Amino acid sequence: MNQYVKMIVVLLVISCASGAVLALSYAVTNPKIQQQELQKLQESVLKVIPGATKMEEVQKDGITVYIGLDDQGNKKGIAFPASGSGFNGVIELMVGYNPTEGKLTGVEVLSMSETPGLGAKITEESFTGQFNGKSVKDQFIVKQDVQAISGATISSTAVTKAIKVSLDEIVKLYPVGGDF
Repeated sequence: MNQYVKMIVVLLVISCASGAVLALSYAVTNPKIQQQELQKLQESVLKVIPGATKMEEVQKDGITVYIGLDDQGNKKGIAFPASGSGFNGVIELMVGYNPTEGKLTGVEVLSMSETPGLGAKITEESFTGQFNGKSVKDQFIVKQDVQAISGATISSTAVTKAIKVSLDEIVKLYPVGGDF
């Protein structure tokens, strides 16, 4: 019986030490991870809103949007997250919108797990760039308003639907020609 008690005590000590090391490593690395995520968010917002040099996070009716501002504090546009189900999983996007003009200003894919060489082409400028200047009144129909990636219609459709669904919600909050 004494041998069993020793094994239990040793395992208990090893478990406690492992837990302490894990907690310490989390405490050390988590602030850096959060800082990198914030930096990535800022970069994506500034990328989809031309002329913006800084951003301001705004909550409106339970929806988070990011107002892009220039150096003088002038509003340049709105960025908002969008997501949809692709062929291999969730596709997360950041979309830029100018309520004054009622047009999209940019789209960036934040994360996706689509098939390399096919669906992964949704990250390329040749695909995302076609959304720049699109009117909020467009239908966003693949093969009609938006050119699909050959062999990756599901991925192309997922991006297009995600943008349209989220954009419709944002336009309700920030109508075309309205103040933002």
